[in-house]
Amino acid sequence: MPEASASTWNPLLQAVECGSRHHFRTLASPDRRFPRPEPSPAEKRCDNSNVMKMPLQVAIMAAGEGKRMRSARPKVLHRLAGSPLLSHVLRAVRAIEPRAICVVYGSGGDQVPAAVPGADLIWARQEALLGTGDALKCALQNLPKDGVTLAMIGDIPLIRSETLSRLAAAVDGNKLAVLTATPADPSGLGRIVRDGSGRVRAILEEKDASPEQRTIGEINAGVLAAPTGRFAQWLARLTSDNAQGEYYLTDVVSLAVGDGVPVVAVSASDPMEVQGVNDRAQLAAAERALQRRAAQTLMRDGVTLADPERIDVRGTLSCGKDVAIDINCIFEGAVTLGDSVSIGAHCLLN
Repeated sequence: MPEASASTWNPLLQAVECGSRHHFRTLASPDRRFPRPEPSPAEKRCDNSNVMKMPLQVAIMAAGEGKRMRSARPKVLHRLAGSPLLSHVLRAVRAIEPRAICVVYGSGGDQVPAAVPGADLIWARQEALLGTGDALKCALQNLPKDGVTLAMIGDIPLIRSETLSRLAAAVDGNKLAVLTATPADPSGLGRIVRDGSGRVRAILEEKDASPEQRTIGEINAGVLAAPTGRFAQWLARLTSDNAQGEYYLTDVVSLAVGDGVPVVAVSASDPMEVQGVNDRAQLAAAERALQRRAAQTLMRDGVTLADPERIDVRGTLSCGKDVAIDINCIFEGAVTLGDSVSIGAHCLLN
């Protein structure tokens, strides 16, 4: 085979047929290297230098059993686009560059820290699953006592770093910031209760809400931020006098109101961004939403997709110029395609 010049060279793909699918691997060229992959949008850093006046730390509550998944695997370890749910949350959290990240785990024991390693992570085990309020208390025992703490659930894999940054900035010294959304169907979710002036007064879990309160469309997205000292004070005053017999983190809202602390609601721009994953149907919906997001990013970057609904990126995909991808292609791991590469239909590249 004659040697290709640098101006005309395209990466060669070696294919091995396996049933009805083809597995490809890229062959390196001796005279041209692949361009360095650009960070994916979810991995790009947020510039918080002008919005955060206090040190920021994050507590991720990932101890839930996930009973509706009907699985022996901890819920946060179910995979989405090739990675555990918790890994997607961590990607968004790391992009806002907190000084510390504490992950609270419980169900599944040491499976969770073993599956999602990270030298920057602090792990705290919640021995008894007594609710999100108790989970945050476990986290605060392992985090600095000052600054701002952003507390969030670990099963919202579509959360964007920009949204977390907006919420943290809304604390503005001495406020409690609550992330909210208005989904088409708020069933099963905690409702945001406002007064006649539109101020947030409380969050009510659906099991504790009246029929009238269940008609409220604005929901709690499971992410709150406040000065760390304030959280510690409120957590010490929580009770388990509710339908679940648990310590609800959401009860800090009514405590803040009683203390005269302003409560600020920050709305997620897209309700799907804060969609929790509680069962297999929600997992599938999150997978499709994440793949649509990846497809839109690829097309904005100049990649031609024969059908944006029929591509799966289960890792990272970096493309050169004039790349075309046919239907039903799957990309696993870190894949790089050079200039003018065309991928045929029904291919698996890893």
